[in-house]
Amino acid sequence: MNGREKEEYLREYEQLKKKGKAFFPYAIMKDSVMFILVAAVLVIMSLVMGAEQGPKADPTTTTYVPRPEWYFFFLFELLKVIKSPELVPVATVGIPTICMVLLLLLPFYDRGPERIPWKRPIASITGVMVIIAMAYLTYLGAAAGSPSEIELETKPQYEQGKQIVAQSGCLACHAIGENGSHGGLGPDLTEIGSMVPRLAIKRSVAVGPGIMPAYEGLGEKKLNQVADYLASLD
Repeated sequence: MNGREKEEYLREYEQLKKKGKAFFPYAIMKDSVMFILVAAVLVIMSLVMGAEQGPKADPTTTTYVPRPEWYFFFLFELLKVIKSPELVPVATVGIPTICMVLLLLLPFYDRGPERIPWKRPIASITGVMVIIAMAYLTYLGAAAGSPSEIELETKPQYEQGKQIVAQSGCLACHAIGENGSHGGLGPDLTEIGSMVPRLAIKRSVAVGPGIMPAYEGLGEKKLNQVADYLASLD
């Protein structure tokens, strides 16, 4: 925007400002009416529909699966994208803090007079992309399977091994069907039986290659049950 366009814009803005309505009582009355309407709707919904509180907290349970609130799903999914342990502070603190600081400082570094979205392509595209990214990560978090449950059907003889895998924390790094960590630290195990022999699977579970923890403490019986179940996935 050159000097002439800016001068014309300010002149037009001044004219429109003189024709506008005063903040008091017009704007205050409008906001007050809207506030009362929204509050009334919330009260009516709470009385008619009720508020889901969930079961009473039991500190002794070992089956509870912690899940973040839906508005934190995007942040937890961001941790799956930034996999390196050294970069975890960047995902949890760095990126959100930088975005928040940029938003708070917006009036100071964006001094352009234009407010029409299509006349501010950079700001508009940036805002839309941030919304799309957060919405997509939130969807992935909402659609993620339980970290302690495997919904993939299996034969009865492998059911015990399936339960051991689900309860041993394997789904924190691996995916099996729709459950677990898709794109996590470990490979997808949905078809592991068609790619790796049973004995190799058993040894990997027991020894724990790379950063994977060793599970030899499960004992021979449970190791065999786990190996049988994983080998059946093909």
